[in-house]
Amino acid sequence: MEQMKRIALVAHDNRKKDIIEWAEWNYEILIHHRLISTGTTGKFIEEAIKKRLSSDAAKNFEITKLKSGPLGGDQQLGAMIAEGNIDLLIFLWDPMEPLPHDVDVKALLRISVLYNIPTACNRSTADFLISSSLLNAAYQPELKDYSRYISRIIRYES
Repeated sequence: MEQMKRIALVAHDNRKKDIIEWAEWNYEILIHHRLISTGTTGKFIEEAIKKRLSSDAAKNFEITKLKSGPLGGDQQLGAMIAEGNIDLLIFLWDPMEPLPHDVDVKALLRISVLYNIPTACNRSTADFLISSSLLNAAYQPELKDYSRYISRIIRYES
C-alpha cells in the first residue's frame, strides 16, 4: 500500500446517514486519499464533503462512484480488492435488516478478509482505522499463501 490509500466507502440504506456523518467528521483526512464508493453512498458523501471545502477545492474533489450495491457495486468492489486496487474498506451494513443481495454482502466481506485489507463494519472500527498512524504511511500487509489450497483443488478436479 502506498502512502495515499484507496479507501472504499459502502453503506446500506439504513446506515447512509451514519457514513455521511462519519465522512463529514473525517473529511480533512479523507480528502488526502482516493475514495471509491458504491453509487448512492458515493453521491451523498461527495456532496457532503464538497460543502465543507472551499469552492476551488470542491471543484477538484471527486469520489469514484461504482454501481449501486444491489446492481453490482458490491461485486465491483470485490473485484477491485482482488486486483489489489482497494487498500481499506469502510462498510457500514445494517445487521437488523434482511437484504435481498445478502450473498453479495457476504462475498464482499469474504474477499476483504481473503486479501487481508483493513475492514470496518461499524463507526468505532472506522474511527480506529482512520486515526491509525499506518493510514498515512506505506504499508505492506501479509498475504496468506493459498497455493497449497489451490493445488489441492486442482488435483481433485483432475
